[in-house]
Amino acid sequence: MREILHIQVGQCGNQIGRKFWEVISEEHGVDAQGFYRGDSEQQLERISVYYNEASTGRYVPRAVLVDLEPGTMDAVRASDYGTLFRPDNFVYGQSGAGNNWAKGHYTEGAELVDAVMDVVRKECESCECLQGFQVTHSLGGGTGSGLGTLLISKIREEYPDRMMCTYSVMPSPKVSDTVVEPYNATLSIHQLVENADEVFCIDNEALYDICQRTLKLTNPSYADLNKLVSGVMSGITCSLRFPGQLNSDLRKLAVNLIPFPRLHFFSVSLAPLTATASTAYRHLSIADLTQQMFDAKNQFVACDPRQGRYLTAAAYFRGSRISTKDVDEQMSMVQSKNSAYFVEWIPHNIKSSVCGVPPKGLDMSCVFVGNTTAVQEIFKRVGEQFSAMFRRKAFLHWYTGEGMDPMEFTEAESNMNDLVSEYQQYEQAVAEDDDEDVEQEFGAYRAGEEDRTAIESSLMG
Repeated sequence: MREILHIQVGQCGNQIGRKFWEVISEEHGVDAQGFYRGDSEQQLERISVYYNEASTGRYVPRAVLVDLEPGTMDAVRASDYGTLFRPDNFVYGQSGAGNNWAKGHYTEGAELVDAVMDVVRKECESCECLQGFQVTHSLGGGTGSGLGTLLISKIREEYPDRMMCTYSVMPSPKVSDTVVEPYNATLSIHQLVENADEVFCIDNEALYDICQRTLKLTNPSYADLNKLVSGVMSGITCSLRFPGQLNSDLRKLAVNLIPFPRLHFFSVSLAPLTATASTAYRHLSIADLTQQMFDAKNQFVACDPRQGRYLTAAAYFRGSRISTKDVDEQMSMVQSKNSAYFVEWIPHNIKSSVCGVPPKGLDMSCVFVGNTTAVQEIFKRVGEQFSAMFRRKAFLHWYTGEGMDPMEFTEAESNMNDLVSEYQQYEQAVAEDDDEDVEQEFGAYRAGEEDRTAIESSLMG
């Protein structure tokens, strides 16, 4: 089976990860102790994508839980699903990263990373056909960003041909959890550009807005936000975990969504999102789901897709009554109506997949993944905050004290600026310009062909 190894790093990563395991355990009929209590054969058919089966008959998540302080791990152990995870797969330090990327990447994290890699290797060796890795972490703190990116680069070294997919919580525009967030995020993005295959961008502020505006929750908690994120994670992998009409996996997603290797930062959204009180009054159709998933207000990251253009997009539909014909019609209708928001030099740039098993409590649902040039807004925003502090060398001593060179900051900043200008370049690329380039290239190629034919005929003569 095409197994996936899940790694959760830092406080944020572990909270998202914990919720994700609750959601998919419920979908597969696995209880909090790891025993199967389901009612359908489909639940067990491909359960090995995420679970190992122990000799006692319990299903154990293929997950590695990592942090630089024991507090988060204790919280996971004390939760309802704490006994689900294998005790050996909890790897933690004692000192914490103190919101410092350098501690997570170079000092404290570097001491722990070998222990983590041992567990990762052990899990990989027990897989028949490992598809890839998924990492949940945040970019603002120290552990998720510093140790998270260190782990990603180590895994990339050892398993270069496997997919590396990350769910990364980006810094929000108005809410900042830590003062040195711009430093930590810029240094992390520098790593993710080089070492990750797919980065699903999420940010807390966009999730708060969805909870308040759409779900009508007055005081959303982290549990509510994590529920949204785990919904997207389960949707992206559902066609791997259940049989469907159109199957899809992480590699197919990457091939269809990434036109240029560095542009692998995606915005995601989920439908249906309805306030609990209104659920009974709503009739769900594929048209409703399509309208909601493309809505700018429902994006999980604070960037407005109307300010950029979609290079590519993917829609994952789930439900037993979904026909592929309806899905294809809706997708082509969206593209023809909103053609200005899609680059014209990639025809048919929406990929769709249909899985026959809906999530718990719903008839149908959809997850949307978009590769939009508007995602550059995040990098611009972080870049401005970064340069404002870095120009005055503020807080820099905390990083240089851990052995970092200020050149690393300059390098990370210029890499992120290059990324922004790449997005801008492809947003402004117009088909007509390309036609001229192609014409010129083809003209040169034709001239070369004629020369070669002349030389060949003279030789033959």
